[in-house]
Amino acid sequence: MITYQNLYLEIRRMLLKAGFPGAGLEARELVCCGSGKSREEFYRDGSMYTSPEITDAVRKLAQRHIDGEPVAYLLGEWEFYGLTLDVNESVLIPRVDTEVLAEAAIAYARTVEKCRVLDLCAGSGCVGLAVAANVPDCRALLGDISEPALRVCRQNVRRCGVAERVKTAVLDALEPPPRSIGDFHCIVCNPPYIPRAEIETLERSVKDFEPYAALCGGEDGFDFYRAVSQKWKPALTEGGRLYFEVGAGQASAVLRLMRGQGFGDLNILPDTQGIPRVVYGTILSEAVI
Repeated sequence: MITYQNLYLEIRRMLLKAGFPGAGLEARELVCCGSGKSREEFYRDGSMYTSPEITDAVRKLAQRHIDGEPVAYLLGEWEFYGLTLDVNESVLIPRVDTEVLAEAAIAYARTVEKCRVLDLCAGSGCVGLAVAANVPDCRALLGDISEPALRVCRQNVRRCGVAERVKTAVLDALEPPPRSIGDFHCIVCNPPYIPRAEIETLERSVKDFEPYAALCGGEDGFDFYRAVSQKWKPALTEGGRLYFEVGAGQASAVLRLMRGQGFGDLNILPDTQGIPRVVYGTILSEAVI
């Protein structure tokens, strides 16, 4: 027999040996997942003995993670901008870098009365949901071409309690927007942006588990930036904003693309590591252009 605390320490040692920098946090989450306990119950019951079934379940989860499977998919949920969201292998795992995109869009949406926001290439819906959760009078549409991703979106809309203000739709970011969706004050887009040839160089946990279609941005990684900045302009109101997340080293090129499409007031925002991560611009009137 083994206590929950000792099981946690065993899993933590396994993950440290395998080279996981977040071994302590991940070990706790795996013990909670395998035992069905909340974090509070885990801390409360640390000195209690587990059952053989629970011990076996936690060890198997740990081994799956060591073999490459991300903790978020093992748990079936992940934290993003204060929200706990459902995730599975149909969607990318929300990352801290993307919170820069959410924070910028939230700040803008707060300046527009009844702001209408489109989260394009929405995946789990994390960015649009963060905006909706933090700007009570805004309305949001979560759009993605993948129906499995939209199922996750709908689950998260319900989980966040914003179903009255947030809807989902099948939208192809590479094609012009359907007129039926109307126009928006703000479009946020975290598109696929990894060049095709670089996919195989990614960590196994990414290339083997996260959805390929949500990673690959075409031969040079810019397919979606070109299409959205050109084809989705009609879906923005005059004075509306387009916000992109970009990969490392892509910011300047995306800014030039947006400038070429008539966007003004262009800006680049860094992530927490100082890497240029968000590019945004404004639809200007013809007189200003």
